[in-house]
Amino acid sequence: MKRLTSRARTRTLPLLAIAVPLPFTVYAQEPAQLETVVVSATRSNITTDKSPQTVQVITQEQIEQQLSISTNASDVLSNLIPSYTPSRGKLTGSGETLRGRTPLILIDGVPQSNPIRPTGREVHTIDYSMLERIEVIQGANAVNGLGATGGVINLVTKRPEDGTLNQHIDVQMTMPTERVDGDGLSLRTTYGLNGRQGAWDYLLSLSYDDQGTYRDAKGRLIGVDNTQGDMMDSRSYDVLAKLGYQIDGKQRLQMSVNRYRIKNNADYLSVTGNRQLGIPTTSREGTPPGSAPRNDVWTSSVNYQNTDFAGMELSVMAFNQEFEGLFGATNTATFQDVRFAPLGTLYDQSRSVASKYGSKVTLTKSDLMDRRLKLTGGFDTLFDKGKQDLYGTGRTYVPESKYNNLSLFGQAEFQLTDALTVHGGVRREDAELKVGSYRTLAANNGVLVEGGKIDFKDTVYNAGLVYTPVKGLSLFGSYSEGFGIPDVGRTLRSINQPGQRIDNLSALQPIITESKEVGVRGAQGAFDGSLSYFQSDSDLGARVTSVGGVFLTAREKTRIQGVDASVGFKINPQHKVKLSYVHTRGRYDSDENGSLDAKLDGLNVSPDRVVASWSADWSREVSTYVQVQHAFTRSFDESAKHFSGYTLVDAALRYQLPKGELKFAIANLFNEDYITYYSQSALVEPDRYFAGRGRTLTIGYSLYF
Repeated sequence: MKRLTSRARTRTLPLLAIAVPLPFTVYAQEPAQLETVVVSATRSNITTDKSPQTVQVITQEQIEQQLSISTNASDVLSNLIPSYTPSRGKLTGSGETLRGRTPLILIDGVPQSNPIRPTGREVHTIDYSMLERIEVIQGANAVNGLGATGGVINLVTKRPEDGTLNQHIDVQMTMPTERVDGDGLSLRTTYGLNGRQGAWDYLLSLSYDDQGTYRDAKGRLIGVDNTQGDMMDSRSYDVLAKLGYQIDGKQRLQMSVNRYRIKNNADYLSVTGNRQLGIPTTSREGTPPGSAPRNDVWTSSVNYQNTDFAGMELSVMAFNQEFEGLFGATNTATFQDVRFAPLGTLYDQSRSVASKYGSKVTLTKSDLMDRRLKLTGGFDTLFDKGKQDLYGTGRTYVPESKYNNLSLFGQAEFQLTDALTVHGGVRREDAELKVGSYRTLAANNGVLVEGGKIDFKDTVYNAGLVYTPVKGLSLFGSYSEGFGIPDVGRTLRSINQPGQRIDNLSALQPIITESKEVGVRGAQGAFDGSLSYFQSDSDLGARVTSVGGVFLTAREKTRIQGVDASVGFKINPQHKVKLSYVHTRGRYDSDENGSLDAKLDGLNVSPDRVVASWSADWSREVSTYVQVQHAFTRSFDESAKHFSGYTLVDAALRYQLPKGELKFAIANLFNEDYITYYSQSALVEPDRYFAGRGRTLTIGYSLYF
């Protein structure tokens, strides 16, 4: 759709509210059971009821509900995972953490996070309409390799269904309710077909998303982030293709390719806000310098499974990811060089490029010792090559670096008694980082840094217990270690002293995060719930900090601890309510004396949050969903950083037609006027004092045929 180049006449859209009575009658319930969903991200196919850590499986229905409220992947994760940081609402999600630490993002087990140069854009590598479910493992672990210091978020794509040809189409339009014009309309469409024919199965899914401008609760254009990239005023498309072949009753081969691209339209310029006066950053029409920010990603894999490989289950995967992330142009002091232009006048933009391929081999024996013992072992490889350059002038920002990793692992699950299950595992990481000699930018004195090689050799462990004293109730506890390396790019590009060598940089030492958790979960009658206490420690963490507008990594002792609780109540077979609460506290050693004396800011820890929801089936045709989330006020050591908190309410309705389904959703139902968590607690910058999105209305239609 061609956008209007001038603003259309605005008008107010009245909001129609329909009051519905809450049914208070509680029907007789069948005895509830703990969930027994198999979580593939555990590598040993642990079920949720036997996991020694907090595990969450988000269903396709939940994903679709959220996509009708917001198509931003960060919004989806934040709304459904209370321990995930409130969304920035932008293309770059630096500062969005899981329990205060960085999660490893996977698509069908393929890592999307880039160890050489994290960009904060790992969440935006696939359209979430392609997903069947999302698996979340809370807390540091190493079972999927490098980077899961906060946990694992595995995005599992859809599978072919029975039938020769199954098709689905979905269209929806979103608009603000305060001021409506042509530029403010967002249009989205998805189409998919899949099927099975004999031993073959296939799937093809397509999506196209044309996002318009966003407005805050007062009808003002929300500030566009021309440097980090924005979801507002952007266009994206995704193509997912799968082809599978069932060799026999025990063996299967599958190939998968996903192509995702999102790019800003570059039709707006940012207008600086004023924190002291409470005036947020806004936007005006105009063309920013340079090329528009974008994400360009290819993810592909080949999988082979054999359920009876000499009495064991074998899984083999080879994968590849090609990533390019372009950031917007800026005349920051870091980019200035008198060889190209007078100081203060040079606009340039950084580009992060990564190419990774690798393999995962897993072998499981589950019938040992009268089926009480399950052993899983395997090995992983990862070959990652990445760099960051300055797109406009061709200068080296971060030199090309190669990271090669070979890991061996073993996991055991032992049913010690009918009520007690013991877990344990070990993983050996053997990796090396190679960096060639390079010269830093002129702003960092243009010093020559001698290349070299750094070896990373570490062994990480995990152990856990799950005790089920009565049916429907489990006590669990775990200790697990996560393995990571600091942001190599931030370290290398910030060197400004001569005589430095790669193999002597202490700032590149690995990050070992120790995660501990104890909790209880259960389901009885109409109730289900969980409660856990968690703590993660790192003697040499990687706190993200901003110096002069440039993100740097501080290596300090850190500790994050908190409480994660949820309870669900089934009022009757058609109505269920759920309430979740997460409290998180993070501190670090600011003066290197061994004591945790300072608070982590919003770049490194999320606020305390309550998330409540009510899902209802009123009839065969009508169902509704309402969610409420409240982020609590939080103070920080820096007086300029103070989070005032806010409450958001969203609602969605579905109406089943004789053919297809109508969808209606209202985001920010009460038009809350607020400043995002990131803007209040992470960076004190007038250019990034962003308001949250005001009330929007979405209308859609979906058809399976």
